[in-house]
Amino acid sequence: MKFAFLIFNGMTTLDFIGVYDPVTRLKTMNFVEDVKWDVCGFTEKVTDDSGLVLTPTNVKESLDSYDLLIVPGGLGTRKLIRDADFIQWLQTARDCPLKTSVCTGSLLLGAAGFLQGKKATTHPNAFALLKGYCQEVLDQRIVPEEGVITSRGVTSGIDLGLYLCEKIAGHDVKEKIRIQMDYKTEDI
Repeated sequence: MKFAFLIFNGMTTLDFIGVYDPVTRLKTMNFVEDVKWDVCGFTEKVTDDSGLVLTPTNVKESLDSYDLLIVPGGLGTRKLIRDADFIQWLQTARDCPLKTSVCTGSLLLGAAGFLQGKKATTHPNAFALLKGYCQEVLDQRIVPEEGVITSRGVTSGIDLGLYLCEKIAGHDVKEKIRIQMDYKTEDI
């Protein structure tokens, strides 16, 4: 399996890392050997919404060879949904079997046309923006639809990461990763 973690200027880094940590543990904890990933960007350097600078491993390369696309959110999505070049690049993932998002990353999936006729979610502050891109906005942590999974706000990225671990490797593996991360799903 080959994963594409998308990064972009103005993203919220926890949206990216929340999924990245559990999903990459599939390989680093030796549960799934055939896992590879790239951090993909549209620019050679990415600055998140608080000034942290990240460097993608692939820049402007087609996203058509990946099995899983993971798109974080952040305030930068508001600008990118109107950036025709960025959206055209994102659309190269059209043949990717599973496209996922955290928080307002769903706006980018929507702008690329991947949410048409589907239910989706995003951060509650962006529910109104998301309505124009999908069939229905749901107030849920994770919304799985055929070929697309969206998750709600920033911390739901961890939930999405664990959800993907279970989808890829089963419940027992997901639980081992969750325990190693010391992540509890009940209220504090």
